[in-house]
Amino acid sequence: MDFHHTKNKWSYTQRNANATWFRTYTSLIENHPIEQALDIGCGGGIYTKALAEMGIPSVIGVDSSEVMLEAAAEYCHGREGISFHKGDAQVTGLESASCDLILERALIHHLQDIQPCFSEAYRLLRPGGVLLIQDRTPEDCLLPGNPEHIRGYFFSCFPELAEMEISRRHTSAQVMKNLEDCGFHDIEKHTLWEVRQIHVSKEKLLADIRARLGRSILHALEDAELEKLVLYIDDCITEERDIVESDRWTIWKAVKR
Repeated sequence: MDFHHTKNKWSYTQRNANATWFRTYTSLIENHPIEQALDIGCGGGIYTKALAEMGIPSVIGVDSSEVMLEAAAEYCHGREGISFHKGDAQVTGLESASCDLILERALIHHLQDIQPCFSEAYRLLRPGGVLLIQDRTPEDCLLPGNPEHIRGYFFSCFPELAEMEISRRHTSAQVMKNLEDCGFHDIEKHTLWEVRQIHVSKEKLLADIRARLGRSILHALEDAELEKLVLYIDDCITEERDIVESDRWTIWKAVKR
């Protein structure tokens, strides 16, 4: 997916963070005083806004794409305490020791070498500051599909997508080793089933799939292949009811000395 192309501007502004996410993150940061947070790789600003809604006074969304930042600014319009900054995850251009919390959600699978990203996060955090990384491991990705775990259908329909997915994912051991090498301590690993979206009908879900909204991996499919996937999911889901779509994530928490 080209995050810099205007045609994808609204791909990551079509939903809000779910209560499952808020509960988990409230628990992870409840013992840490946070005045300034960074959302690095903020995309359309969904989680920048969510951090502000948790009561953090100042949140800066950081992204390398002007297009994404424009969408994020519109998505977060009117919410006090939020600003945006153009910068690379490995070289943000922000001041050292300037924040108490950094969130990197769905970021590291876009990076072949994650250590420079973690080193930059370490530089930006104040002593005692927290880095929270939310991404999928290979094990998270390859869980089978069902009406709650829609992503699993992508890979049973197109096994080559599974190979592509695994090739860009980092193992938990790799993430933790790189965090240690950068000087972080008190490193923890958590699992989160995050409700992505509640679809009021199967048709709403299928429309979401057709639009490729918030699903960068679907941009690897041609239009005809995408339609094949839609028909496949249509056949797999036989019940007519609300579809509570969830994804499994791994969260790593690390603290700067």
